[in-house]
Amino acid sequence: MRVRPLLGAAAGAALLLLTGAGTAPATTSVPDPTAPAPAPAGSVTVDAVGRIAVDGTVTLSGTYRCAGSSGPVFVSSSVSQGVSTTRHGIGGTQAVCDGAEHRWVNTGPTMPGALVAGAAHVEAGLMELHSSGLPLPAFHAVQGQDITLTQA
Repeated sequence: MRVRPLLGAAAGAALLLLTGAGTAPATTSVPDPTAPAPAPAGSVTVDAVGRIAVDGTVTLSGTYRCAGSSGPVFVSSSVSQGVSTTRHGIGGTQAVCDGAEHRWVNTGPTMPGALVAGAAHVEAGLMELHSSGLPLPAFHAVQGQDITLTQA
């Protein structure tokens, strides 16, 4: 019977179509308007020294650079100390994404005694809020840095 060779050829052709073998590459592409925006780019640094006041207020600082944002961008920061897994959020600064390097300074309270002068770890992030209905975060940059907290 000749049915078997025809089925084999049909299966082979279907496999070629499914894998795209033998097709010419596309020369143009149309962007998908519902696709998420490309990941934004930028940088953020953390200064090696932060300040802690007697009342527990912490001041952290550094620099940032970003460009091409479509929504509001913020520099966030948090600090931890020792083996504790508790991170203390310290303020937030609105960023200007014009491609130039800028300074950021975040100040925020912690519980008195929660942090003390000495070694600490800071994480700073440069985050943009994309709003296509529900605001969604997109990170331009994140930096972790060991610092020294000094008594202010």
